[in-house]
Amino acid sequence: MLQTALTIGIDIGGTNTNWGIVSQDGHILHTGHLPTQTAKDPVDFFKALYHQIEPAISLYNHNEIKGVGIGAPQTNFHTGNMMNAANMPWKGMVPIREIATSIFQLTVQVTNDANAAAIGEMTYGAAKGMRDFIVVTLGTGLGSGIVSNGQLLYGHHGMAGELGHTIVSREGRTCGCGRKGCLETYVSATGIVRTAKELLEKEKAIETTNSIKTGVLQTTYKKNENIQAHQIHEAALSGDPLAIQIFNETGTILGRALANVVAITEPEAIILFGGLAKAGALLFEPTLNAMEANLLDCYRNQVKLIPSGLQEREASILGCAALGWLS
Repeated sequence: MLQTALTIGIDIGGTNTNWGIVSQDGHILHTGHLPTQTAKDPVDFFKALYHQIEPAISLYNHNEIKGVGIGAPQTNFHTGNMMNAANMPWKGMVPIREIATSIFQLTVQVTNDANAAAIGEMTYGAAKGMRDFIVVTLGTGLGSGIVSNGQLLYGHHGMAGELGHTIVSREGRTCGCGRKGCLETYVSATGIVRTAKELLEKEKAIETTNSIKTGVLQTTYKKNENIQAHQIHEAALSGDPLAIQIFNETGTILGRALANVVAITEPEAIILFGGLAKAGALLFEPTLNAMEANLLDCYRNQVKLIPSGLQEREASILGCAALGWLS
């Protein structure tokens, strides 16, 4: 086998962890995934993850793999630690870099998962050639990676870019971070489900008293109250008015929040990335309308709102893998 230079990219999300072995020119040679909830202890989790990746690693000489890049929620690039990530099974301070270095026996770099997605977009995706942009990741939670003048914004302590934990409703929903009214409690896969359940409970009460016609989403909810984000999407595509209302409300909240971010960072573009962004126009249209309606005049019609230029798993894996070259 020809000698080549490779890195391992690992994207740790609240639900799933995706990994890939990536060549220097951005080709993902091997890939896989593991449920993040596999182990309640982070050491056991990384041992299980290494056990899954090791057969692919063994195909190469040890010196061909230059490092490991890991993206994870609320993970500090400078210290290598994860701190009280809201949607993760591990609480408190978790020394991600130290644990992974010990198990993989490779040099490891870590950053926030949204920062990793931003690196992927800047290197291979929709932000290629841009120097000022924001990537908003819409998964189990909501994260953001901010690039200004071609540089990722890390902040003084390495924790910048927590758009999901900006407060959009002072006495709003309780968030996993312990506060109330955070953006991600409304705009994320879990947030949109919470909105759906609140509206469905109201509709159930109205239906009981007025015998109104039951919609697609109401029927689904009656059968199984553990409704999921993809079911809301499917109902909206079928024309269900309640599901469309849910996307409109979600997009409006996101658009207002983005208008605030534009006033601070003035990006060329905002890139929506992740499962919820796959809803396309259902989410993008109300988001763009609300953003434009709330922008200062000098910013109107100046900021592009666009989807990721990469497949969801690819963007995060490529971004994480790019960290490996920093080793």
